[in-house]
Amino acid sequence: MVEVANAAGPTGQTLPSAALSRPDVDLPPGLTVAEVLRLDVLAGARVVAGSTGSGRRVSRLNVMEVPDILPWVRAGELMLTTGYPLRQEPEALVGLVRELDGRGLAAIGVKLGRYLDELPPQMLAEADACGLPVVLLPDGVGFDDVINGVLATVLHRRAEMLARSEAMLSSLVDLVVGGGDLGRVCAGLADDLGGTALVTSIDGRVIAAAEQHGAPSRGPGGGESADAIVARLTDLHAFDRSGRFLVESQPVGCRPLPGGGSIVVARVAGGRHDHGRLVVVADAVLGAEEAHLVERSAAVAALVLTKAQAVTAVESKYQADFLRDALAGRAGPDARVVEHARSLGWDLNRPLAVVVARLEDGAEDVDPAGERAAQQRFGQAWTQCVAARDPGAAVVGLGHDVVAVLGCAPTGGGSGRDAVMGLVDDLVRAVRGLGGGGRRAFSVGVSRDIAAVGELPTAYDQARKAVAVGRRVSGPQAVTHFDGLGVFRLLSLVPDSAELRGYVAETLGDLAADDQPEIVDLRHTLEVLLANNLNVAETARELHFHYNTLRYRIGKLERMVGPFTTDPHLRLTLALALQVIHMRGL
Repeated sequence: MVEVANAAGPTGQTLPSAALSRPDVDLPPGLTVAEVLRLDVLAGARVVAGSTGSGRRVSRLNVMEVPDILPWVRAGELMLTTGYPLRQEPEALVGLVRELDGRGLAAIGVKLGRYLDELPPQMLAEADACGLPVVLLPDGVGFDDVINGVLATVLHRRAEMLARSEAMLSSLVDLVVGGGDLGRVCAGLADDLGGTALVTSIDGRVIAAAEQHGAPSRGPGGGESADAIVARLTDLHAFDRSGRFLVESQPVGCRPLPGGGSIVVARVAGGRHDHGRLVVVADAVLGAEEAHLVERSAAVAALVLTKAQAVTAVESKYQADFLRDALAGRAGPDARVVEHARSLGWDLNRPLAVVVARLEDGAEDVDPAGERAAQQRFGQAWTQCVAARDPGAAVVGLGHDVVAVLGCAPTGGGSGRDAVMGLVDDLVRAVRGLGGGGRRAFSVGVSRDIAAVGELPTAYDQARKAVAVGRRVSGPQAVTHFDGLGVFRLLSLVPDSAELRGYVAETLGDLAADDQPEIVDLRHTLEVLLANNLNVAETARELHFHYNTLRYRIGKLERMVGPFTTDPHLRLTLALALQVIHMRGL
């Protein structure tokens, strides 16, 4: 850790990191400059410039007694000097300060009296500007005393850090081996460091959380307790309003919070895969040592996540196969389906509705692995959000869709449709969040409510049709109930888009064009007029037209498309053509 430069070149010694830690363990740097100055060996030392850099960390020491020290300067060093190399030109210290700061020096310790009587004011001003501490060493202290005292403390600190890290890691590993889940890992970390610990997915969804000396959230699925814990943290500006951790804007590492306390973020990675983040929020001031502990704990969290994903993959395949058979009507008698579903934790013996959620295309489509990961995140998000709101619901991934079978018992005198749409709207808000962190847009289709599992095939077909037609009519992120499709249900049965385009062109003629604003405006007038059942006064008020202006437009429209005001069959034909225009992707 000590490097003494002399005329013959750099010589010295470094801290024996191999003796203190395994090669794969990157211990945090040792002491801050402020902590170094509190050591007994530096009693009487004074910071004469650069005091704003007192938080810089000292991990090694160096002695400057040659003018060409820069090639051997390393980040985190405390540089000790008598000024001998620059005794003939002390003004060179000004440029040296700038160079040393650029190389990450922690501080400069200067001993005056033998070669320099004072430090140039320009040097002190430059140190203040850089925030590089300049320390005047006491007269009676030798460099060897400073080196030995600081190194001994750094070594002791690192040994303590390694022991604490190993103890925590051993405790967490024992917990995992004993069957502990992510909630228990968070609880152990929260109790050790104080505050709140949580694990998020790669897109910031909180999947487990715990507070100091508090009960952990319910396993890797999170649940109400995790939501409640996160709700108390949303004022930190590290979460959006939906409770999502802002992975894209919260850097890995330790930093202070504006209102006091600290936040530590570590990447939860396994092999080449980034699984998410491990976050600790504490009221106390945490530092590099605590950040190191969180990083070590993140490896345990990655182990738990990997194990849980392996188990979930097997369970999900089994569940998906069963639900696929039930949705196709191949699972057997209703009583057997209900009983088997109960063994999986699903309650299908109640009024139900089928929901199909489908991701929109994204950048990951060019990468099959990225697309699979996006689908997996999407399925996990729906599973987590549904479990918190309807624990008896079935949720599985089927191909590119996520299918949920939800309870829809009416409440408060409402209908089953009202109940399920209220639940679906809540789920969509929770899954979508505010759209950040790589979350993809998706559309949702909802079936009519059914009274028995034997009707699941019909309901599934309705939900699939609702999501497909809803996307064509309303575009991405549509949430469509089957009963809301109206005439689009019939139009969607026409498989040939060219046939529909031809129908529009033949029916509307010049009115089908989209390249002329006047034509588009006239078509809108026709649409509103038909919607108001040819009520001229009401249409004029809605379009903010004068009554005579609308009469003129009606005459012009009839010259273009025919006598629709007197021909009910023509009105129906025109209305269908206008509805086809609203269908997207034609």
